[in-house]
Amino acid sequence: MPAIEGVNVVMVGPRRPSGHEMDLAATLELIDFHNSTGVKGIAVMGTTAEFVHLDFEERSKVIPLAVKRSKLPVIAGVTHSTLDGSISLGRGAAAAGAAALLVMPPYFFRYQQEEIREFYLRFADAINGAAPIFLYNIPFFTNEIACDTAIDLMSTGQFAGIKDSSGKWEYYTRLRDLRASKPFTLLIGNDAIFTRARTDGANGVISGVACGVPELMVGLDRAISAKDTAKVAQLEARLQEYIKWLNEFPTPLGVKETTAMRGLKVGPHAIALSPARQRKLEEFREWFKGWLPQIQKEVA
Repeated sequence: MPAIEGVNVVMVGPRRPSGHEMDLAATLELIDFHNSTGVKGIAVMGTTAEFVHLDFEERSKVIPLAVKRSKLPVIAGVTHSTLDGSISLGRGAAAAGAAALLVMPPYFFRYQQEEIREFYLRFADAINGAAPIFLYNIPFFTNEIACDTAIDLMSTGQFAGIKDSSGKWEYYTRLRDLRASKPFTLLIGNDAIFTRARTDGANGVISGVACGVPELMVGLDRAISAKDTAKVAQLEARLQEYIKWLNEFPTPLGVKETTAMRGLKVGPHAIALSPARQRKLEEFREWFKGWLPQIQKEVA
């Protein structure tokens, strides 16, 4: 399997007008778009794709289509509210040829760390090496994988790596220190700390920002690799400008809006905005129209 490193995009999940079904044609068009943006891999059915709005059968259908269509490695989100559901999605994704499986702890209900550890160990036993498994820590939306739990799980050697979306620097550094004695792939899932962590040695990012502005993340990663400190500082400032706007809206509404402004179909949002938030969204759209050409010029 190819290494998961550098800038990997986590795609939004285009919806049909009903809002309850994936727009498969639009999804394939989005994959085609990202095959030419310079990203190293494509993550599907992740948080940015709003997988929680889809039924099991639809999720099972999207992953094989993505693998078949993409010229890049596909990282498959196989999170479910149950262990059996995650195992079934994971086996299906592995059989389809996914480069890696990305699985967060079961969502909605709260579980203790002992149960989260047991969940991952049983998941790994069931997958039985069919595909590399990445832990996915995203405490904003589900149970946290406590850092001690993550270290314990990574130390077993049953997991290829972790995507940490906590944005906590201490969480990252503890994993980084473990990697020195127990090699694994350490990916950032919170774009706000990408530059600092990548400069420090993180293997890469699975990025929601890259869905709306792939050239920014690819250009920033290139500047970090080249040790071009002036360019890194310039693009990092641009990244934080964009993230500040994204934080004005529910996840992943801002990313979906900017993806749509690239001429790609994303379908309806999951919720209606308040009148005040709708006015803010209009401001964001106007800002992005002027901001994107500047980014494209700066990374050219």
